[in-house]
Amino acid sequence: QGSLLYLDALGAAFPRALARRGTALLHWTPGCPRAPAGWPLPTLYCTPAPAGALPSRAAALRVQLLFALRQRALHVLEAGLAAELHDALVALHTEWPQLAQELALGRLSPQPGLPEAVRDQLQALLTPDAARAAELRAECARGFEGIAMRLWPQLEVVVVRTAHVTEQLYCDSLRQADCQGLPFYCPFYQAAGALLGVNLWPAEPVPRFLLCPDWAFCEFLPCPANKEPRTVLLDELWEGREYGLVVTAHPGEYRCRTGEVLRVAGFRKQCPVVEPVRRESQTLSVRGESIAEEQFCQSLCHALRMWPGARLIDYICVESSLLGDSSGPCAPHYEVFLELKGLRDLSEGQRYKLDQCLQEDFPVYKSFRFKGSIGPLRLHLVRPGTFTRLREALGSPLPMPRVLREEQLLRLIQGSVVS
Repeated sequence: QGSLLYLDALGAAFPRALARRGTALLHWTPGCPRAPAGWPLPTLYCTPAPAGALPSRAAALRVQLLFALRQRALHVLEAGLAAELHDALVALHTEWPQLAQELALGRLSPQPGLPEAVRDQLQALLTPDAARAAELRAECARGFEGIAMRLWPQLEVVVVRTAHVTEQLYCDSLRQADCQGLPFYCPFYQAAGALLGVNLWPAEPVPRFLLCPDWAFCEFLPCPANKEPRTVLLDELWEGREYGLVVTAHPGEYRCRTGEVLRVAGFRKQCPVVEPVRRESQTLSVRGESIAEEQFCQSLCHALRMWPGARLIDYICVESSLLGDSSGPCAPHYEVFLELKGLRDLSEGQRYKLDQCLQEDFPVYKSFRFKGSIGPLRLHLVRPGTFTRLREALGSPLPMPRVLREEQLLRLIQGSVVS
């Protein structure tokens, strides 16, 4: 039912979006070839299902990109996560000569994470296309600003399944560069493995989701929580307020606190329309100060404006408790790992700007810093491609975490620090 609502809304807003083989899917589903819409739609997609099920995320996205490049008459670029589309287009920036050669020869090159049997199966679907290869070379040689519309002149919309605040970083980056001039549509709201809502307004820039009452049993905890929190139901929500989401959707999993916080944006008839606000699991807190992910991101963007020429590619935070002895004899603090474009290094004064912005934006944090209960924030720059490798290491297509809580992933990112 959710998939039908999505396709109906998409077709109404973008009449050519449902054209046969007019959608390219860029989505990694290891061991499970399926579309984000919920079922395989072979007549809609020009990308073969086995490509998304490869064991390697990088190989899956690269193969799907190659099949997308074959189809000049695309109307829709679809991705499960905005980060997947971002990483696929980053691969285009660096590998376009080889991709053009593969298009010209109709041959899929061997690569890590692409089993030989699957490569043979996918290569049987390719045919040489020298004209399309020449077009790819010519457009990439001109640069990558607006590259999506130049490679696919009939493109109408970019569809990304998730609408988490954390994914907006990639959407904004794509809008400013590769996908200039294209609208973005986030059709689904999912939590705890269940589809809970659908976005019926594809043309609106900020995604809103109609919660459908018979898809799962939802309860809501008012925010901020009372001393004795009591859940409320769909018909007890108030417009403009925020609620923590509690879901019962699968046998044996009852009243699961999802960690998702929603804001009620309005109502459609009697059903609430919500906007995802934040993930509680991504809150920074070393002394109980509780800095939410969207608030930290705002402070980071504020500091970024004081670093001339810098553009944020990606970031992640670590609480010093995860570092153990390697953090040294100092007060609890945050460590932030950034990938920037336009700056190779930051002075100590520039690095301090982020800590200064956090103090300005969060009085509780400032108080702890003044008393010495929280130490100064430490900022590290990592080499290009670090976060692409981190998403590969996560092992599943989940929204990017903003607070790292696994030592193995911490070691990976520490090994990529350049400054």
